Amino acid sequence: MSTPDAADRELTVALLGGGTVGSQVARILRENADDLAARAGARLRLTGVAVRDAGRAREGVDPDLVTTDAAALAAGGADVVVELMGGIEPARSLILTAMRAGSSVVTANKALVAEDGATLHAAAEENGVDLYYEASVAGAIPLLRPLRESLAGDKVRRVLGIVNGTTNFILTKMDEEGADYAEVLAEAQALGYAEADPTADVEGHDAAAKAAILAGLAFHTRVRLSDVTFEGITRVSAQDVAAARDMGFVIKLLAVAELSPDESGLVVRVHPTMVPRTHPLAGVRGAFNAVFVEAEAAGQVMFYGRGAGGAPTASAVLGDIVAAARNRVSGTRGPGESTYADLEVLPIGAAVTRYYVNLHVADRPGVLAAVAQAFADHDVSIQNVRQDGKGEEAGLVVRTHTARDSALSATIEALRSMDAVRSVVGVMRVEGEEGR
Repeated sequence: MSTPDAADRELTVALLGGGTVGSQVARILRENADDLAARAGARLRLTGVAVRDAGRAREGVDPDLVTTDAAALAAGGADVVVELMGGIEPARSLILTAMRAGSSVVTANKALVAEDGATLHAAAEENGVDLYYEASVAGAIPLLRPLRESLAGDKVRRVLGIVNGTTNFILTKMDEEGADYAEVLAEAQALGYAEADPTADVEGHDAAAKAAILAGLAFHTRVRLSDVTFEGITRVSAQDVAAARDMGFVIKLLAVAELSPDESGLVVRVHPTMVPRTHPLAGVRGAFNAVFVEAEAAGQVMFYGRGAGGAPTASAVLGDIVAAARNRVSGTRGPGESTYADLEVLPIGAAVTRYYVNLHVADRPGVLAAVAQAFADHDVSIQNVRQDGKGEEAGLVVRTHTARDSALSATIEALRSMDAVRSVVGVMRVEGEEGR
């Protein structure tokens, strides 16, 4: 008996969300229909696009397919339901409805996967369907599938990522032009790189959700958004950027997921970080993203590309649609959630880091010795010290060797209480140096 070719079989696709990404997905499904059919093993027919405002024209979307009844479309039993609405609700309820109706699900919803991925994976398992979310972390960059599949035979020790284009654009501009944060943020908003309300990006919420997803896949442990310690870039000053440049560093907002020194636990964190200009991540400029993976056998691997935007994100979504379609054609399922390692997610204090500390100090004898003693009292070794200015402008810039983050934090608190230290001007972790 011959097997029907792709032209003889059809699978249905329903889109929940017809915004920038959804419109691009619809366009590519139409324009690349023959190629996608050959790759998926069946023709992919779009059956509906759920939107909030059906009266607005959407480039690439057939008006006859548009509906405002997302619940009905989700329950309609399409082979693949694609959720591109964002947010927690109603996205979660619609995805669960689709799975109960027998649909595999593709989503780009980082917030939902990070917050409640366990529920989605359990529903996929219960209903015998797939759940894919490649586009939830780094747009067009193939990242989750390599972590899940290509590195499945290896042991990942560390993941460092620039996973938010808005903050990388801002920090790049600050580095290149010496401008203040507020000035560059206004430019980013004018150019469309930052939202009118940029809080999710600049305060680190977006990167934290992506860090949770990356950590879960890389370390086979369930990691939720609440497990991630994060801070944004709003306190990064032009002075910090200049000091980093003088020392041969660049500042990046990094998502870091790593094994603890004894490998018994996992630390997941997001914060502004000084990175040596010789490190591959230092060259990631503008709104681009990159993720640097350190594995036992593979060594160091970096994934780089556009982390956002309609067409780049749609590329990742289409890859997941094709994967889910292939599984339908072959009667199989893709990989589910892997949490066998079940590592304890530790607080950031358990991390081993280096610090840069910029101090405004009194200009009198003994200050340097007192500052050095504060570091020694907390078992933090100083790598080097640079003295800047005199009189009212006297300052010390200190870089440390590696130490527990909790010890470094305690040192900073001690410095703040010292009479000789007028203010702690800047504090930042340092990553990517040789041997770390």
